[in-house]
Amino acid sequence: MVRRVIVEKYNPRWITLYEAEAERLRKLLSDNLLEIHHIGSTAIPGLSAKPIIDIMSVVRDILAVDLLQKTFEQAGYLYFGEYDIPGRRFLVRGTAEMRLAQVHIFGISSPDIKRHLAFRDYLRVHPEAAAEYSSLKTSLAEKFPLDIDAYIGGKSGFVKDLEAKALKWYRQNPQY
Repeated sequence: MVRRVIVEKYNPRWITLYEAEAERLRKLLSDNLLEIHHIGSTAIPGLSAKPIIDIMSVVRDILAVDLLQKTFEQAGYLYFGEYDIPGRRFLVRGTAEMRLAQVHIFGISSPDIKRHLAFRDYLRVHPEAAAEYSSLKTSLAEKFPLDIDAYIGGKSGFVKDLEAKALKWYRQNPQY
């Protein structure tokens, strides 16, 4: 399976796609759902991104999510379980080759919640960092259009540095 690496200019329609996906997840997660957030590059106005909506759901009981695997699959999601991040449940809507949405579900005590929100909010209020990230993503997509691993590897150092800055900034700006 080859997943093409396509990075597009920011599309305001991504907000509408997020809202529709969030509504599906609210129904599926029901009373276990505490919060739902649009995360990732499609959540940052002006940022170029792969046109895949990333959503983070925060739940009371992460283990209860596993009991919904068949329900998620019947609703059109591929269910990957933790998928390399302990305590997370990862789902994809679409196909393995053409993802429409990626869902990251965390239990309320997961430190990954803050990491995702800090990264998103930092880029929203630091347009110079968003522009630099956008440029990197675009150039990597042009360089590695058929190699998602090289694309991800090419931006990993930048992302780790940006995450560290974002978390520090987040602690200093509790209003976000």
